Amino acid sequence: MSRISYCFIISFIVLVGCKESGTNREEETAQPKASSLLEARYQKLLEYEVDSTAYPQSMSMNIGEIVKTGSNSWISGFFPGNLWQLYELTGNEKFKSRAVNWTAFLEKEKMNNTTHDIGFVLMGSFGKGLEIEEKEEYKDILIQGARTLSTRFNEKVGALRSWDFNKEVWEYPVIIDNMMNLELLFEATKLSNDSSFHQIAVKHANTTLKNHFREDHSAYHLVVYDTISGAVKEKITHQGFNDESSWARGHAWAVYGYTMSYRYTQDTAYLKQATAMADYFINHESLPEDGIPYWDFKDPQIPDAPRDVSAATIMASALFELSSYAENEDYQKYSEKVLNSLHSEKYILSEDVQGPFILKHSTGHWPHKKEIDEPIIYADYYFLEAKLREKKR
Repeated sequence: MSRISYCFIISFIVLVGCKESGTNREEETAQPKASSLLEARYQKLLEYEVDSTAYPQSMSMNIGEIVKTGSNSWISGFFPGNLWQLYELTGNEKFKSRAVNWTAFLEKEKMNNTTHDIGFVLMGSFGKGLEIEEKEEYKDILIQGARTLSTRFNEKVGALRSWDFNKEVWEYPVIIDNMMNLELLFEATKLSNDSSFHQIAVKHANTTLKNHFREDHSAYHLVVYDTISGAVKEKITHQGFNDESSWARGHAWAVYGYTMSYRYTQDTAYLKQATAMADYFINHESLPEDGIPYWDFKDPQIPDAPRDVSAATIMASALFELSSYAENEDYQKYSEKVLNSLHSEKYILSEDVQGPFILKHSTGHWPHKKEIDEPIIYADYYFLEAKLREKKR
């Protein structure tokens, strides 16, 4: 070998080594920077003024306006839940104190029989609080909430009614999201030994299992039933791109819901459904490399369609749990990839944004052109839950 060739090889090795070292240094620098940014975002939650009429929902980035809602909204439990989870993640008593305050305002919702989403409201707040503190009052509230939710069950249909609006069009609507509310019923049976809650939850899960899914394991958003015969009248969407599309967040609700249902029942049919749907999601050709899906897998505007961070965080949290039941390492890998992707300036709100939110780039209701590419409170909730589940593995 000539001296010139030798020098060239040595130079190339040194150059490549420098580039690799530079990349590593960039990654090492980015991680602490993102962690510091997260800490700053967490503090924004403490700065948000306590107000029982102003639970944070989302934020319009164009004008910097926080969308707020009352305690009767389906999203009201998520902000208290974020505070409870941040206390568990950080040990900072200030988060716990605020969580207690915000949670207390939701007690009256235990009697709210006008919504199927009382499970979201109470489990996100009192349920998370009960994981940290054994309070009898929290148990009593959850049990009463389950009694209230049970009044929405129709034996002929075999499911809990979802929305009360649009009755002239939808005789008895059941949405895939409603799988999430079953946790309140399952948990109430554990707390009270009243098996009726568990039985209703199982019947709803079985009815949904029978009617809500396509052969490719994607989910219909909304199934409408006949209350006389219990038969299916139509399968449509309210929040997806069209009736036969695959709405990402709805799909994530289903995976989470059946994984949770398996936890309480050990019914292998639920595990089979959860894994089939998980495989559809994480292997879909439209899923971006970083694991953050487009709001609907079949939006024809992909790759120019909006992403939905909330769908990713729900799925990440679900798959950390599912990976403990199913022998598929891809589930945990997906969840870890999502958390790694979100642990970056691309997805974390900058420090100067004044609002009690952590992540950006979620999609709320695309057909109504609401909350498109914005911070949304439940994306943060499942992000924090996923981080806790990863920590506890």
